[in-house]
Amino acid sequence: MPKAKLDAIDQRIIGELQADARLSNVELADRVGLSPSPCLRRAKRLEQDGVIQGYRAVLNRDGVGLGFSAFLAIKIAGHANEHALAFEEAVCAMPEVLACHLVSGESDYLLEVVTADLEHYRQFLVERLLNLPIVREVKSNIAIQTRKAAAPLPLQHVQ
Repeated sequence: MPKAKLDAIDQRIIGELQADARLSNVELADRVGLSPSPCLRRAKRLEQDGVIQGYRAVLNRDGVGLGFSAFLAIKIAGHANEHALAFEEAVCAMPEVLACHLVSGESDYLLEVVTADLEHYRQFLVERLLNLPIVREVKSNIAIQTRKAAAPLPLQHVQ
């Protein structure tokens, strides 16, 4: 997707919505210095352009019983495109996988995974992830403490 051209008002709109997506259009318009109708049009355009991909509540992982987090470095066997795409589809369909990144370096993919506890993680790893035929190696890094997660994107560079 090509980079969208965002003016200063667009930047303020997406900044405010990242901070609080529950703002009413009237509150948002007031914060960015527009009247409600143009503000709504801009927000809808940002959605249609794919700049705003959606809205959701940020949940406390411990509060919903998902206090175990791990980061998995995955090496796959063979790099034929169709096999890699099948791997990506499979892991992206797993609800425990919060993020899947194709990376450079020693690993091919980096996954962020959440489960209820170590036993549920073991089940996920052994019964699901390692059953994917393309998975050659998995190195797990267990999060001991999370200091920052689901942070808003930095927008200082947007012009």
